Amino acid sequence: MSNRFRVERDSLGEVHVPADALYGAQTQRAFENFPISGQRFGRRFIQALGLIKKSAARVNRELGYLDGHAARAIAGAADEVAGGDRDGEFVLDIYQTGSGTSSNMNANEVIAALANRILEGSGAAPVHPNDHVNFGQSSNDVIPTAIHVSARTGIEEELIPALEHLRGLLAAKAEAFDGVLKSGRTHLMDATPVRLGQEFGGYAIQVARAIERLRHASAELAELALGGTATGTGINTHPDFARLTIEHLSRETGLVFREAENHFAAQGGQDACVSVSGALNAAAAGLMKIADDIRWLSSGPTSGIHEIRLPAVQPGSSIMPGKVNPVMSEALMMVAARVAGNHTTVTIAGSRGNFELNVMLPVIAHSLLESITLLAGASRAFADRCVAGIEANRERARELLDRNPAIATALNPYIGYDAAATVAKEAAREGRAVRDVVREMGLLDDETLEEALDVRGMTEPGLPAKDQPTERGTSREKQAGTSGS
Repeated sequence: MSNRFRVERDSLGEVHVPADALYGAQTQRAFENFPISGQRFGRRFIQALGLIKKSAARVNRELGYLDGHAARAIAGAADEVAGGDRDGEFVLDIYQTGSGTSSNMNANEVIAALANRILEGSGAAPVHPNDHVNFGQSSNDVIPTAIHVSARTGIEEELIPALEHLRGLLAAKAEAFDGVLKSGRTHLMDATPVRLGQEFGGYAIQVARAIERLRHASAELAELALGGTATGTGINTHPDFARLTIEHLSRETGLVFREAENHFAAQGGQDACVSVSGALNAAAAGLMKIADDIRWLSSGPTSGIHEIRLPAVQPGSSIMPGKVNPVMSEALMMVAARVAGNHTTVTIAGSRGNFELNVMLPVIAHSLLESITLLAGASRAFADRCVAGIEANRERARELLDRNPAIATALNPYIGYDAAATVAKEAAREGRAVRDVVREMGLLDDETLEEALDVRGMTEPGLPAKDQPTERGTSREKQAGTSGS
């Protein structure tokens, strides 16, 4: 055997493990068994495993199941894992045993090896990955716990702050653009006028609602499976182990976690993860709409809508000089598509809770955490590299609005639907302004026409007074019976 390898043994026999690896036989077997995608668990999941093992070691010391030397060494080693110093030792593919046992043992073996380095020369008994690091635990409750802890910390520390940042910038643009009058559009066709600020205000509220859904979903992740061990019964663990360990986890993360009300539901089902994935999917759908709208609104500059200008962040073509594309919108839209695919994966995986254990846990973990990371990164980049620099093209918005036959809708209370439809069709056919067609047809005097076609008033609720059809409400102040300028 090459000196690049060492011999390790487990219950199945000898295994050749890289000489400098901290992990042992069980990790090596899994590494050889699952050469599938090359995708590994990321930082947050490894961090969660480290925090669970650290908290468990401390509690097992409190309960008298580990001596002080072993407990301190395990906690110190687990802290290294949680802190990111040993990520290179987590070598296993996402697509592995459905319980995630291989990754749990990867953590146990790495932490045991590190603990034994800490204890070297102390005369203390060696730390064993199963007997000590994994004491009072099973992969079947550790991995679901790690999913909840990692996903919740990702949502609270990474995704929600990114979405709050995006929401704030959209809300600022809504205020800045409130005076920009433009054509509304339904079915991609011209519709009654809106304000550009109203559109951006809608985007801001979509993001705010996504944040609310994510907070609710995050709260579902507060319930942890730890304490159920193999099948949900809690065999081979102290009755207080889960509660005490989860208290430590809560302190470590700064988030409130609690023991599952029912361990059979927590291990056999992954409904909370499906719910969280649904909230991520809803956020992605909203972001897709926002990014796509902004892409359309900026289209052109000569043959599109071009009511807004996007910041030019990079050249858009390798052959067409001067072309600039809505690349930040496109990146966000691709992320939204990926999140939708991940939601399908989590939905299917969540349904595979056969009897006492879900057996698609690793792909649930990977899909959730990827969606959280992608949405957070794309939202922040879109906010900073696109939304922050958007400018209104007021001249273009007014040009298109003046040619919009849909403003004839405001004539309905004055001349009726049929006459207004005739005006709209004539304006569209000849490419003329609605007000010019009304004047030519002699349908309204100039004063009444100007009040009827008060475009700002069309962007708010209101009807002309029944006894004074020319006194059309042009603002919320008029509708409320108060004076307005």
